[in-house]
Parts: sequence; C-alpha cells; structure tokens
Amino acid sequence: MKVLLYTSKVKDIEKSGIGKASMHQQKALKYANVSYTLDPKDDYDIIHINSIFPDSLLMAKKAKQNGKKVIFHAHSTMEDFKNSFKFSNIASVPFKQWLKMCYKTADILLTPTSYSKKILETYGLNKEIIPISNGIDLDFWKADEDSKQRFRQKYGFKNDDKVVMAVGLYIERKGILEFLELAKRMPEYKFIWFGYTAPSLITFKVSEAMNNKTENVYFPGYISSKELKDAYAGSDVYIFPTKEETEGIVLLEALAMKTNTIINDIPIYDNLTDGYNIYKAKSIDEFESKIKGIINGTLPSVTEGGYKLATERDIKKIGYKLKKIYEQVMEKDLIK
Repeated sequence: MKVLLYTSKVKDIEKSGIGKASMHQQKALKYANVSYTLDPKDDYDIIHINSIFPDSLLMAKKAKQNGKKVIFHAHSTMEDFKNSFKFSNIASVPFKQWLKMCYKTADILLTPTSYSKKILETYGLNKEIIPISNGIDLDFWKADEDSKQRFRQKYGFKNDDKVVMAVGLYIERKGILEFLELAKRMPEYKFIWFGYTAPSLITFKVSEAMNNKTENVYFPGYISSKELKDAYAGSDVYIFPTKEETEGIVLLEALAMKTNTIINDIPIYDNLTDGYNIYKAKSIDEFESKIKGIINGTLPSVTEGGYKLATERDIKKIGYKLKKIYEQVMEKDLIK
C-alpha cells in the first residue's frame, strides 16, 4: 500500500493551517511506517488530498478513472471561509458548492474534528466522514531553558514585561479586531501577533484597525516554527479569539508548549473544560478579565490539563489512525 499525499500550490499555502496539516501527515506516516510519496507521477494506491484548487479536483477524478482510492481531507468549510478575506462573504455560497463538488469525488472524507464533521453532514455529500485531528509533534513542541530569553531578546522585551501572544492570518474570523481592542484596553502589557496576510487580501476594516494600533502592539509577520516555539515559551498568555475553526493547529501548539491559553467560547471547543485545560471567554470583557487573572496569579495555571489534551493528539497516534483508515479504504470496509 502506497499513499500519494497531494497538496497543490504548496508554496502558496505552506504558512496556512492546511500547509501545516500536510507537513504533519508526512511526519505521522513516517512514524507509522506507511509508504508515501509527494510525486503525482509515482505509482500509488490511495491519493490523500488536502487542497481544494482546480488541479486537486482533476487529480481526484484522474485517480478514480485509474482505479485508485480517493481521500479528501476536508480542512475547509463555508463557515470558516466567511469573514476572512476581501469578498469572502459574497463568495461563500459558490465556495460551498465548489467544496461539495470536490468532496463528492472521494471514497471517504477526513475532517479534523467532530464539530467540522457535523457541519459537513449538512452538505448532503452522502460520504463517510471520519474526524481525525491534524495532530501535534510533541517531540518538537517543547521549550528548552533558553527559549524564553531568546524570544524576549529578539523583540526587545524586558524580563518583567507581560506579553500576550496570538497567531493567525490578518482576518476578522481569527479575532484580530478583538486582539487590537484588548491591547488598547491594557497598555501596561505587550501584545504580539504572529502571522501574515498579503495586503491585497486584507479587508478595509482590518487594515484600518492595524494602521491605528496602539504602541504596545507588535506585528513581526510570519516566523519559523522554531522561533514560534520560543514565542510560546516566552509569552505569559496565549489568546485565540477565533470565531470559527475546523480545529486550530496553533491551539494545539500552545497547549503542547504549556502556555496558559484563553480561547473564544465557541461550539467547536465544547469538549474543552474552562478552568481545567483551557480558559474560555464569551466577550472582550471576559478576555480582559482572564488575561489579567492569569498574569496577576489570581487564576490558577491550566497548563498541565492543556498538555494532557495535546498528548491525546500526539502525531504518532495520528499516524497509526491514518494507517488504519487507509487499510480499511483499501479493503472497502469503511468505518461506521
């Protein structure tokens, strides 16, 4: 059994969640000793598609014609496409139709969470949908004794500075407007947002807010995973004010790094427990209160509970789950 991991336009999306997910799959399959290739010209038995560009659909159809099994990884939904880039809301309905066209070519669909599975079940796809986490490489995502100092020195933060960190694209859905408002409310703290979006794709509302940011806000742009690891270790709080996700790989990274984390209280995270493995906030006021509580020590640390959750999504475990799914697809014995 050989698997073709197919992600088109890799250079364009390598900095996105889908780009990270495809890299995770390569590591996961290595751990599980599954033979795979990235070259569409190689022979293979199963094509596992992560992207949703036109060539992805063509690859799926070609594979079906040649008697190969097709797995589409449903990282995207109409719901998480909204409130992202310019004109995304206008394009959301045709985007959903395109997703349905792609996903219907599959023998089986994978999606990161039970939450995203429920959304996809409303699309009328009539396909078996299996939730499987994108996973987290626990061997990589751990701090060393110099991580915090490297981060603080690089960005000019003092040891006693209190740093609030976030990661994501510059889009409303990720909660960047709320992040900027929190920074305005708490000038005594440093707020740093890692990630990048091409200016041509940023909405006017987000662009205007970023241009009028307060002095305690930093936008270093996209950084390497190694640098990001230092940032998690060197920050006091990680916040994830996203309004919609199919999983959120950066959240798993923060939990693996044992960074106290506050998320927006949205349905996808109903399985997480406020005050045990995460902190949840229903409003900007709650975000502000819990940021201060963590930094001032009036709220207890939830890092051990968060780390336990991350270990359940260890990439090694994901590799063996993928292997089992591939074997069942080959046997035409789809999971019920």
